[in-house]
Amino acid sequence: QVQLVESGGGLVQAGGSLRLSCTASGRPFSSTTMGWFRQAPGKEHEFVMAITGSGGTTYYADSVKGRFTISRDNAKNTVYLQMSSLKPEDTAVYYCGAPRMPALVSRSPTDYYYWGQGTQVTVSS
Repeated sequence: QVQLVESGGGLVQAGGSLRLSCTASGRPFSSTTMGWFRQAPGKEHEFVMAITGSGGTTYYADSVKGRFTISRDNAKNTVYLQMSSLKPEDTAVYYCGAPRMPALVSRSPTDYYYWGQGTQVTVSS
């Protein structure tokens, strides 16, 4: 069973920064796309960013362009989400996910089968 564990969430003021981490186990990490999604209370899961197994290609939502960066360290089986210039509307539970088919490239949460438990990010105004 693939397991994903997120960490790094917290409370920050608008304009601040956080770095989230997601550590994976249970599959060859370098071969799998990894994605970050978020869910605000009462809202659907929203795509944030994704990265291919090699790290050569990244995908992002327009809402985080220029503010967030996704990266991975395959030697540590870890994917990161560096968040800067945070806004109150970024407040959500952030989840990392992996598709059932490791090489699948998708911005849709429905294509991600494995999920971490989530980490709360709260941005105060």
